[in-house]
Amino acid sequence: MRKLLKGLHKFQSSYFPENQGIFEQLAEGQKPRVLFITCSDSRIVPHLITQSGVGELFVIRNAGNLVPPFGAANGGEGAAIEYAIHVLGIEQVIICGHSNCGAMKGLLNLEKLRIEMPLVYEWLQHAESTRRLIHENYADKKGDELLAITMAENVVSQIENLKTYPVIRSKLHQNKMSIYGWIYDIETGEVLAYDAVTDDFEVPQTLLASPTNEHFVQTDAPPVPSEYQNAKQNVNERDKPKNSGDLPAWLPFEQAERIYRGSVR
Repeated sequence: MRKLLKGLHKFQSSYFPENQGIFEQLAEGQKPRVLFITCSDSRIVPHLITQSGVGELFVIRNAGNLVPPFGAANGGEGAAIEYAIHVLGIEQVIICGHSNCGAMKGLLNLEKLRIEMPLVYEWLQHAESTRRLIHENYADKKGDELLAITMAENVVSQIENLKTYPVIRSKLHQNKMSIYGWIYDIETGEVLAYDAVTDDFEVPQTLLASPTNEHFVQTDAPPVPSEYQNAKQNVNERDKPKNSGDLPAWLPFEQAERIYRGSVR
């Protein structure tokens, strides 16, 4: 607590005065451009990872970065999603999973949680599609590899859950909504983004390249050798979700650069 109080004093005496103009504007209302859905894990800091400023991200956090399907739970996640899209007018959503996720470990040992942590057990029922997919398609995988595959598949599953929301479905139909899946490696700082065309996770900067927009330039970074990129090699090709893997031409360069800055080491 002492450390937190020192941090509070530093914020009030230094950071706030230096940025008072920004806070005065934010006091009138918020206009975030991105809805960022991620895990409650203390090692995941969305504004740090994306180098975003105050007021730029609308964040939803829970164990396992889960999105309960519409109608499955009348909880905070659905209400926050509805508010973000309908009231704040957000048109970009990122669902971000991460390495060594405790929730995904629990999902792989679900029955053990029934007695020890019944509330966690109930919550992880929203990831049942992930659990079943892993159980039926990756029986030959074990250990860290299985955990990495589970985390990656869960991000894709939550994208599909997000699409069950009427407010999301309507925007997708109008081509006014883009959904992105990220996986973040805590140890290396690497971020990979889901590409619906290849049905794989790739370096996000490669998705910024656009021959029709001078602001977007092809990255020279080589492909990231990662276990995540092989997560789907044994799974049959699925229907490709619309508007989930390519960045739209109307995405402002400043926003894209801010979000993706530092994703490749």
